[in-house]
Amino acid sequence: MTSPVWSARYDFMEAQVTTMRMIAPSETEQWTRTQLRTLFAERPIPPDELLEHLEVFMRPQRINEILTLDWLYQQILGVHGIIVEFGVRWGRHLSVFNALRARHEPTNFYRTIVGFDTFAGFCEPAVQDGDSDRVFAGSMSVTPGYRHYLEQILTLHEAETPMGHIKRFELCQGDAPQQLSAYLQRHPETIVALAYFDMDLHDPTRDCIELLRPHMPVGSVLAFDELGHPDFPGETVALKNVLDISGHRIQRLPQSPYPAFVVL
Repeated sequence: MTSPVWSARYDFMEAQVTTMRMIAPSETEQWTRTQLRTLFAERPIPPDELLEHLEVFMRPQRINEILTLDWLYQQILGVHGIIVEFGVRWGRHLSVFNALRARHEPTNFYRTIVGFDTFAGFCEPAVQDGDSDRVFAGSMSVTPGYRHYLEQILTLHEAETPMGHIKRFELCQGDAPQQLSAYLQRHPETIVALAYFDMDLHDPTRDCIELLRPHMPVGSVLAFDELGHPDFPGETVALKNVLDISGHRIQRLPQSPYPAFVVL
């Protein structure tokens, strides 16, 4: 007799539709993630203990990502400047960077973390962005008003760190190149130690790299979430258009496919 769980697995697999994604989770991965979401929704962990036990539900890939970001952060410990992320979405990278700053350099009040996002999903893609079913205007959007919600979360995270009375993060909402240009005008003292790109699209990625380069010293890091990804070719094309990659090493850690990064 088939168990309800395995019966649900077969129903799930039969319901799959063909997409245009070059890289997609396997049927088994999709099924296990669906089951994890169900178990999370049905969790018997009391609400007052949930935040202390979120690791129970974290997939190995997510924990590996945190460890990879930790290694990346350590590469800039001797480099002066701020951290910027383009493509914040729900904010998991910003939360991790905040925790890593508290771990590695708790008194470095210069290490501001700045996130850029439309919070309304992709702008209009360019021809360089390909034809994946994930590439369209509005893709990767978040719920209305999410920026304010994320600001509250990050403020509370920061309050639990050393020097928590000094605000060391900022969220900039809107078209990323426009917002970055305005930020640099407001903060002419800006030096960027780490720029993390997760916008996926060609035009905003290209424009932001061009704006950043005069503010990134030797030893600073450009990191990319989708570099070489066939579903999001625009990110890679943007880097090639701005930087002569024949003169730079494009690196990654062997245990993780992303991020890829360039040390300038």
